Order: sequence, then structure tokens, then C-alpha cells
Amino acid sequence: MSHKKLIALTFAGVALACVAQAQDAAPKLDVNKELHDRLPEDIKTAGKMISVNNGSFPPYEIVTGTEMTGASADLTDALGQVLGVKIEHATVGGLPALLAGVNSGRYQFAFGPVGDYKERETANDFVDWVQEFVVFATLKGNPKGVTSLDTACGQRVSVMAGGSAERVIKVQSEKCVADGKGAVTVQSYTDQPASILAVRSKRADAFFSSQAPLTYFVSQANGQLELAGVGQKNGFEDIFQGAVVPKGSPLGPLFVDAIKVLMDNGTYGAIMKKWGLENNMIKQPGLNLGGQLPK
Repeated sequence: MSHKKLIALTFAGVALACVAQAQDAAPKLDVNKELHDRLPEDIKTAGKMISVNNGSFPPYEIVTGTEMTGASADLTDALGQVLGVKIEHATVGGLPALLAGVNSGRYQFAFGPVGDYKERETANDFVDWVQEFVVFATLKGNPKGVTSLDTACGQRVSVMAGGSAERVIKVQSEKCVADGKGAVTVQSYTDQPASILAVRSKRADAFFSSQAPLTYFVSQANGQLELAGVGQKNGFEDIFQGAVVPKGSPLGPLFVDAIKVLMDNGTYGAIMKKWGLENNMIKQPGLNLGGQLPK
């Protein structure tokens, strides 16, 4: 079987499992009139908003054709009920296209979660509703003992191309060499399924990426994978992720208050736990909580 077919089958299996999980009945919530009245007039007139995504990011966003499921789909459904509008989803290719679409007004927002960093806050506001961590996924038993950045020296580590994890692991490789240890062989892939497949096929010793999707991929790997480096900084400071709106948009503070409603009535917690995201929950949403990107 070809490499591309293996990647497609891996991702298809994850998507089908996510869709099956999403069959649970969504909660029915009352419209919050005060929040509805704060919506911009054009949105109230249209009766809907469009949330843009840049493809599947399980278990938050699982895009199959024109349909999206996952924790973010469940939460935006609940958000729409509280605000009294319908929220539709659109997909674009890549984060730059997502941010450009939001800033141009083509889409009202991106629910994400998208990484909130100070550099990105110059052009957008972020309504942060989860905290993220960057960890390793290894084969079961962690045969190469990759448990931290220091133990990654001399190992083969897969990462998502162009991401902050790639930047951190490359800096670590330089540190390994400076300390007289073996360099990290960094394998950069365009998507998560390819990165995970590299570990499962033993072409990489670990995949260094966000904890939430890695937790899901590990849970779907039939006991072949495990997480490592959980609870450590791994080159990052606190990482917050959330919805993206145009800079200065009234949707920013409005979404903060709407998500607070979902947290207070238990909807947020129920949905996050349904998708195995207990460890990524935060107590209160916030506007622009992010820190600096790692150098």
C-alpha cells in the first residue's frame, strides 16, 4: 500500500471515529437576549455568522466535505443558540488565508482554537477558551526514551512544517550539538496524519505537537502509541488558544461573555469532556491572553 493511501486511511479512521462520537444529542439552550442585542446589526439582520477553519484539527475540528464535527462544532452550535443566530462553517487552505478572511470581513470569525501569540494580536483579537501544551507521541513503551527536549538529542522527531514546535525542536537540535550530543533529526510534515504515521511506521521516534490532537490520535491508535513529556514546558511558556475576530471588533468582548455563559451552565465542560479535552479546559475565557512565540 502506498504512503499516501496509508495517510488517507489513518485520517479517515480518525474522522469516522469523531463523527460517531458526535452523534450524541447536543444541548438545547435558551437565547440570551442581552447578548443577542449586542450583536452588530448586520449579523442580527442576516440571522447567521460564518466561522472559518483551515481544515481538520481533531478533536476540535473534523472537516468531512462541507460538514464539520468535533468539540468546536458542538461549542459553536451552543454559542449560536445563546446568541440567537445560526453559525455556519467554511474551510480555507492554511492559517494565513483564515486570518485574511476574518480581517477582510468575508467571515465574521474563526472559532478555532487558534494559537494566541502577541505577534498575532497586532492584527487580530483572540477570545481564548482553551490552554494548550506541546508534548511528544511515541510508540507504546517509548523505546527511545523521548520524555523531554533534552532526551530528544540524537533522535528522529516529526513535527508540523512551519509551526512553533518545528522552531523549538530545531533550536533544541542546535543546543544538543553545542552540548556534545547528537543532533535531532527533524522530520517536517504538512499534516498531522503524516506525522503520526512516521512514528507508527518507525521512521520517526516521536511526534512533537499540541497535546489535544495528540491525545486524540493516541486514543485512536489501538494501543500502539503513548504520550510523553506531559506537564513540562518543553520550550514553551503558557499557550492559550481561542477564537479569532478582527482587531477591535465588538465580537471580542461579546464572545468572552457568551463563552462565560456556556462555562457557567456546564455546556462547555460537558462538551470538552465528551471529546477528551479535560486537560485543556480553562476556568474563564479571556481576551488576548497569549504570550510570545518561542524564538
